[in-house]
Amino acid sequence: MSKVTDNYHIYLKATELAAIAAAKLRGDGDGKAADKVATEAMREVLQKSNIHTRVVIGEGERDDAPMLYIGEEMGDLSSDLKIDIAVDPLECTNHCAKNLPDALAVLAAAPRGTLLHAPDTYMDKLCGSKELIGKLSLSNSVSENLKATSKALNKSMSDLKIIVMDRDRHIDLIREMNLLGVEPILIGDGDVSGGLKAAEGSVDLLYGIGAAPEGVITATAVKAMGGYFEGKLHFMNQSFKDRAITMLGEKIHNTWSDDELCKSSDSFFVASGVCTGWIPGVEFDGNKAVVTSKIIFGDSNDSKIITNEYLLGE
Repeated sequence: MSKVTDNYHIYLKATELAAIAAAKLRGDGDGKAADKVATEAMREVLQKSNIHTRVVIGEGERDDAPMLYIGEEMGDLSSDLKIDIAVDPLECTNHCAKNLPDALAVLAAAPRGTLLHAPDTYMDKLCGSKELIGKLSLSNSVSENLKATSKALNKSMSDLKIIVMDRDRHIDLIREMNLLGVEPILIGDGDVSGGLKAAEGSVDLLYGIGAAPEGVITATAVKAMGGYFEGKLHFMNQSFKDRAITMLGEKIHNTWSDDELCKSSDSFFVASGVCTGWIPGVEFDGNKAVVTSKIIFGDSNDSKIITNEYLLGE
């Protein structure tokens, strides 16, 4: 049977066309419209493929926008090749609306049953480079984790570069960091790219609560990169928790490593840039669109940057 990683091209095309569709609307101030066209572009590619693709975790329950919904099945349903995806057709919706860095069309793919199948909720995340494996835990205090990071990376606390989403839910986290002499790098959106920057070592940590789909996507990439990732579902209200219980039972309380969120090495992460940041955004030149993507393969631990050109209107 064909490997998942042998079939990355169709998913690359899906993120590329989603990125182009969203990029046409970047800076227009309407993130939902950009999300809608990105979703439609991605769905069209996956629907026409000869692979049976299933969404196991994605966005839409929380956002008032069309979505690739959890449980949606696309492509050739009779195919022997059945691939699960964690997906966000437009990560950093608000950044696309304002033409700010790090908006991406992104997904992770793995064999059926090997990615966490969970509702669209939130996830507490801790992510960094390979040097931090075995040194940190979400069960530790913030102080314990930062002191361990400082020691493992041979940096003073004040020199640590830690990405935290700028949200009210992180007020206490930010205060604790400040008391330890750490000034976190606050971001409005984009914890996928934030996590990958931490895994590759350009920053030291991604810390805090973001969306669960992006957590599974990031974990798949971090697993392939050999970095450190832990995630634990976080519920803003009882309705989120109730949906999770129906899908996961008592596992809703688990703390998952990247190996548990993505159980197969026959997997890959692919991101296509919408707005330039971690990777270049879409460039338009007359009737052409040039889109840059990064793919990280779980079976080989290799990554590649791919740039493709599309004629618009075809």
